[in-house]
Amino acid sequence: MPGFEIFGDEERKEVADVLETGVLFRYGFEGTRNGHFKALEFEKKLAEITGSNYSHLCSSGTAALCTALTACGIGAGDEVIVPPFTFVATFEAVLNAGAIPVFSEIDETLCLDPDRIKEVITDRTKAVIPVHMCGSMARIDEIKDVCRKKGLILLEDACQSLGASYQGKALGTFGLAGCFSFDAVKTVTCGEGGGIITDSKAVYEKADQFADHGHDHLGGPDRGADDHPIIGTNYRISELSAAVGLAQLNKLDQILDIQRKNKFAIKDAMADLPEVSFRYIPDAKGDSATFLSFFLPTQDRARQIAKNLAKNGAGSVYWYDNNWHYYKKWHHLAQMKCSARLAVELSDNLPDYKNLVLKDADTIMKKTISMQIMLSWTKADIEKRIQAIMKSFKE
Repeated sequence: MPGFEIFGDEERKEVADVLETGVLFRYGFEGTRNGHFKALEFEKKLAEITGSNYSHLCSSGTAALCTALTACGIGAGDEVIVPPFTFVATFEAVLNAGAIPVFSEIDETLCLDPDRIKEVITDRTKAVIPVHMCGSMARIDEIKDVCRKKGLILLEDACQSLGASYQGKALGTFGLAGCFSFDAVKTVTCGEGGGIITDSKAVYEKADQFADHGHDHLGGPDRGADDHPIIGTNYRISELSAAVGLAQLNKLDQILDIQRKNKFAIKDAMADLPEVSFRYIPDAKGDSATFLSFFLPTQDRARQIAKNLAKNGAGSVYWYDNNWHYYKKWHHLAQMKCSARLAVELSDNLPDYKNLVLKDADTIMKKTISMQIMLSWTKADIEKRIQAIMKSFKE
């Protein structure tokens, strides 16, 4: 999965372009940057790949989510429906926007269940953020239909699913905006970086401004001549990070091809294991194949298999016990432990996170194991992993 597995001359060349000019800042310095605008090139390529009208780069996937929320007009007191299986950045971004994360059930896609969303909609609900977890898609067409009927903003967290699609349409393009992460272990990496895509000019312009202290970027060569239509912050990406990401993005087709072949080999070998059933993927052709996720009959068996896999050299993730990706371990959220008091804490409508129980999600996640699919595996590595998997199920 991680793009760093195939770093090569392409990344070195793009970085050298930047270092030779000495211009690390993404804006201005036209006279000395020798025509190199790596962030701008990355944005154009990301928009092209996803079929979007606009793209904007940020310093991280979290920054992309924070920026997209603001650009979509989501803020103080708004409720935003999110899944309980995601990285903490999803709810952190909602809180940092002054909005209130409201958790809803997932289904065997490991993503939000569109049939359950309406159960948590109130007159304060402003948006829904489905997270396309582990490289594959939610039932995004159905979620979009719920949002349309209820008049809610759809904002996609596709941070883990670059290159994935549903019925030929890129994930991240079904809502008002979509977000990606390019951090150190993502399919395409900048080290740190994130991106927003949208077809809305208004959303793009607000994102472009917000991520750079409110600059409207209309002042020409004199950055000080920019106006500031809105209050913003600094979520800018550097030219060095963008340079690495640009080279990586040009390898996306190659990366997806390797991931899909490697995943298929392992999944095919596991197909006859009687205890195993696989995650539901609404469009298998659109799976970016970063993970192979499967279910065991019981929680005890899932825990045992995860231990066996680790012992036998075929490491996996048992998400139910994971500190960062499942709500059961988010004690800091339950207790609202912040370095400073958040505006959202003043709300009378704050959910009772301490006593949050999502029975369907718990039933699913107690039985779920995921294996990360690596790009660097050789045929021998894959065969060795398959043997380790088979051994783990016999013990």
